[in-house]
Amino acid sequence: MLEGFRERKLDVTVALQELGEIADGLGAKSLKERLDRELVKKLEEDRFHLVVVGEFNHGKSTFVNALLGETVLPVGVTPTTAAIHHLKYAEKPDATVVFQSGRRESIAFEDTRRFAVGGGSSADEVDYLEVGYPAALLKERILLVDTPGVNDLSLQRADITYSYIPRADAVLFLLDAGQILKESERQFLNDKLLKASRDKIVFVITKWDILDENEKQEALAYARTQLANLVKDPVVFPISSETALQGARDKSGLPELLAHLTTFLAEERGRILLDNALGEGVNVGNLLSKGVDARRRSLTMKTEELERRIKTLEEDLKGTAGTIEQRRMKIREEISGIKVGAQKDLERFVEDTVRQLPNVIESAKQDDLRKFLPAFLEDTFRQWAEAESTEIAAKLEQLAEKTIALIKEDAHDATKRVGEALGGDVRRLDIQIDTFRYDAGIAAVLVLGLGMMFVNVMVGGLLTIAAPIMALVLRDRIDAEYKKRAAEQAPEVLRQAAKQVGPKIDEMIEDFAKKLDAWVVTAGEELYREVLEVLNASRDARAKANHDEAKAKEEVEEQDARLEKAKKRVADLRAQLWLPKDKVRVADSQTELAATD
Repeated sequence: MLEGFRERKLDVTVALQELGEIADGLGAKSLKERLDRELVKKLEEDRFHLVVVGEFNHGKSTFVNALLGETVLPVGVTPTTAAIHHLKYAEKPDATVVFQSGRRESIAFEDTRRFAVGGGSSADEVDYLEVGYPAALLKERILLVDTPGVNDLSLQRADITYSYIPRADAVLFLLDAGQILKESERQFLNDKLLKASRDKIVFVITKWDILDENEKQEALAYARTQLANLVKDPVVFPISSETALQGARDKSGLPELLAHLTTFLAEERGRILLDNALGEGVNVGNLLSKGVDARRRSLTMKTEELERRIKTLEEDLKGTAGTIEQRRMKIREEISGIKVGAQKDLERFVEDTVRQLPNVIESAKQDDLRKFLPAFLEDTFRQWAEAESTEIAAKLEQLAEKTIALIKEDAHDATKRVGEALGGDVRRLDIQIDTFRYDAGIAAVLVLGLGMMFVNVMVGGLLTIAAPIMALVLRDRIDAEYKKRAAEQAPEVLRQAAKQVGPKIDEMIEDFAKKLDAWVVTAGEELYREVLEVLNASRDARAKANHDEAKAKEEVEEQDARLEKAKKRVADLRAQLWLPKDKVRVADSQTELAATD
């Protein structure tokens, strides 16, 4: 299946490269560079991300080693010392420690077996360990992310739950054959994982070899029944990693799992990847059509007239800078308002909670307070964060939609002015949400919904920040004075947590604003820039002593015909992505016949 995906990806890459060559021939250099850098290169470098998640002592490292075909990772590392591992293909084994600061430090491959987190300063903590290895699975352009196991998944590192998993193409969720679907796992799935990743979870029951045949049937039936309460038609694979590593791979269950994964990656995730690239290719083709039209018109003008038109467009482009700046200023104003509103909401939340704390603490039994208080604080923070992040998400989504509508209007006006400058009608340029320069982060947010993303990021970040501070309340041993000290300290704990959470909220909002701002600038200038590049190229060609006007006209018509074929090829490839496999072959044959006519 992955071989078929690679063939389709090659077809898409070739089609996009064809657009790049046409852009180059027209003189649209910046469009050619962006095609190469942001579409072709990105497509060639893209990897499928598989993330392995599971509680400690579920045989996770052994399972990963079985996937790789031999023992690569250490087994039995404690959850407090383990690092996230990024496993990718390399001709020879190698390893690199990647720090949160971005610093990279190569280590001997043998040291990965005893690598432990620790020793770094707070500003330079280990982010992950990058391991290169010549495994067959990794050679399929798969990046395998092995996350540290924990004794309770609710304590799973926030960057795993809220960063790695949403970006994963598939999540391998490990269950232990000896105790399938513990309550902590059920809660983790229901509260944190299923909301964002329901369609890409594969359940793996490890240590399958510890059960006899009767127990296996009962265990599998139980797992499917219980998981069906959480996921419709759960995908479950029982695996014996030890059996695979001992050489009996065909009896381990791994071949069946890998067959499913490759089909899923190629047919589901791969289609989405290629569809995004082809969608952007369609928009590039539309821009190139404007370039061909500009080149054709330039050939009918005298040199003086061409110079005047170029100058008119350049002046008009300068004029659009004011409009673009207005759009950017409006974004900054609304973002500022959203930030202020969020900070006020945070302050109100803290003060409201502080007012409730005396009653909460006093009504709790003293023996239960150590367990009850942190749960209350965490649940209260979570409920507020989910409500607040959903509200912030809605405001940002409204801002993005309004900005897109305004930029569409600006683009239509720009198209009209470009047509006037060139001396004729030019079809309106349709700025789409998935247009070429539209940042992928914003596009994904609009497709998937901002609400879920902000809930994930904010709640995860907030609880990670607040947890150490909240723990201060619990340092005292339980005695007669505990309630009093808890009542005195808890309000300050909340206020200190809020001081750290507030800047994080601002940071997330600002990150969104920067992406939207960057898109406004590029989308607002794009039509002018491409047309001006084409006209300048035409003027430079005309200035050459051996310039042949008749030949130039013939070339532009050839470019036009070539572009129309390239646009049709991109559109056909995009349509074929979603056809049943038996119809794709028919469609391919028809395309080949059309190309030879």
